[in-house]
Amino acid sequence: MSDIHSFIPRSAVYGAPPSDLVALPDDAVQVSPLRPGSAAIESLPDARLESIVVAAPPGSIERRYVLAHALRALAPGGALTVLAPKDKGGQRLRGELEAFECYVAERSKARQRICSVERPDALAGLEEAIAAGAPVLVEEIGLQSQPGVFSWNRVDPGTALLLDRLPKLAGQGADLGAGLGILAKALLATPAVEVLTLVEIDRRAVEASRRNVADPRARFLWADARLTGLADLDFVVSNPPFHAEGIEDRALGQAFITAAARMLRRSGTLVLVANRHMPYEDTLRAAFRSMTVLADEAGYKIIEARK
Repeated sequence: MSDIHSFIPRSAVYGAPPSDLVALPDDAVQVSPLRPGSAAIESLPDARLESIVVAAPPGSIERRYVLAHALRALAPGGALTVLAPKDKGGQRLRGELEAFECYVAERSKARQRICSVERPDALAGLEEAIAAGAPVLVEEIGLQSQPGVFSWNRVDPGTALLLDRLPKLAGQGADLGAGLGILAKALLATPAVEVLTLVEIDRRAVEASRRNVADPRARFLWADARLTGLADLDFVVSNPPFHAEGIEDRALGQAFITAAARMLRRSGTLVLVANRHMPYEDTLRAAFRSMTVLADEAGYKIIEARK
């Protein structure tokens, strides 16, 4: 992660705002948890930024948390520009910013709501919003987590099914899209697993999994699973994502499969869970010597493929 304290940035950007809708300063530091290697918005110093542009996340708790940190980091008079699709939180932006005692100028373009704010001298409600969206121990699942992480307060059904049907694996492996470390904990309960690398693109999930998976055989990698340098693995497990920017993207899961094949040694094993309708079979046949459906129930399928 970049050391934000080695310099004081003048501007920042959170997420990937469309450059055709808002101007992005050339010197802006990236502070999104979904951009591996970037700084954290939490690490920005108080009241120092001249400007920040935020592509607001869709979840209300996460969104208010991000807006509160953005306002905290702005100097009085600094400029906040925040945008979101109308159906993914955009219609709520103005009200959420006004609740922080901001005067909001609002416009719409390309199905996005775009709000502009000049940070006032006095703000209200920042501490409450930051506390609500901060890392927390979710007692129902016994895991450290944070709003905004995939399935942050429950075990998603696909992962639950894979946990129930997980075959015995051994040697060196990886969990692609490891999330909070739920699968990793189950895998590392087996002494035959020598090393397990948890690969995850969300920094918040990586930090949570470090607390959830207390095992010296675990390695943690904040990275895009499609772009790692992992190789010669005995096994890979994955519950691959299939949404990008809130839109179904079947190519994303297919890319995870192709990446897993590159990581595995000859005769290595991939075990994945996916929604039943996802068209992964052709990609698996092209990259692997054989494949077997281990389960097909409750709208999900578990597939084992051997290289």
